[in-house]
Amino acid sequence: MRPETIAVHAGAEPDAATGAVAPPIHLSTTFAHGPAAERIAGYEYQREGNPTQDRLEHALTALEGGAAALAFASGMAAMTALLEALPNGARILIPDDCYMGLRLLAQDFLTRRGITAVTADMGDPAAVAAACKDGVSRIWLETPSNPCLKIADIAALAQVARSCGARLVCDNTFATPVLQQPLALGADVVMHSTTKYFGGHSDVLGGALVFARRDALYERVAHYRHVTGAIASPFSAWLTLRGCRSLPARMAWHCRNARAVAEFLAAHARVERVNWPGLPTHPQHAVAAKQMRDFGGMLSVEIRGGREAALAVAAKVRLFTNATSLGGCESLLEHRASVEGEHPVSPQNLLRISVGLEHPDDLIADLAGALA
Repeated sequence: MRPETIAVHAGAEPDAATGAVAPPIHLSTTFAHGPAAERIAGYEYQREGNPTQDRLEHALTALEGGAAALAFASGMAAMTALLEALPNGARILIPDDCYMGLRLLAQDFLTRRGITAVTADMGDPAAVAAACKDGVSRIWLETPSNPCLKIADIAALAQVARSCGARLVCDNTFATPVLQQPLALGADVVMHSTTKYFGGHSDVLGGALVFARRDALYERVAHYRHVTGAIASPFSAWLTLRGCRSLPARMAWHCRNARAVAEFLAAHARVERVNWPGLPTHPQHAVAAKQMRDFGGMLSVEIRGGREAALAVAAKVRLFTNATSLGGCESLLEHRASVEGEHPVSPQNLLRISVGLEHPDDLIADLAGALA
């Protein structure tokens, strides 16, 4: 089946008890069992599993073309669970451009267990292969990356990972499975902050891991989630599952609007650079075109004049909201270096833009006024 059909029907079987077409929310924290803890209906306690979360995991598995999925309370919870499955003293590769949460997790927490995180340019498979020569347990990708929208060749890096005995993990948050399916290209695990495009309305926090195989790694991560309690609440799982239904339609609109905004910005005299993989001028445009169905609703723009010029633009927008996160119906803009805190790594003249579902002409008019 096509992604649009999967999105509507996966995890959406009518309720067996009532025939309800909309999936029910099971809020119970505990479930009746037999005198020797026999699981009468397959459940015992919400933290171990619950029917609403199961439906969401079924949908995520189907959309990514995986073997199993685990839903979490947030994207960071999903990321942490997967990295906590590493042995003490492990060595991992992370992108030189990546979500600040991954960088902080590596710097502030993984080091306590002797885990070393080495940065690499994931757009250069030869450089990644060279970085693997000293041994590596995980290669972690973001493609497109956050916030500079760099593209990594997933299939090429899957070959590198196999050659050095590493697992390849791909953060697919920006693309979603509607635009890109890393497991089909050789990745072992896909990570999502479902808060973003899956939820789609800036009103639910969540994360997910989808596994190519239901193997020992899956079991270790599932056990970690059970013990630490990092599950998705039933209501969050239900909202995210509802978001799955409209994901393909929303992504088509996000992509259409992002193209219009990117092309406008690329032609503007006050703009130094536009980072959006759909532009032919993007350094990895050919790779993106090979592995993506479309190029997504995220972009970043580097303003001529440095930090103050970028902040001036951010201060003048009226339709865009200065806010973090992404993937909602509304368009958001943020000065990423300011959000990153005391030790920013993003360019000081960079504004990250989440292009929403408004009319593109209105978005362009707002940016034109801010740039004037």
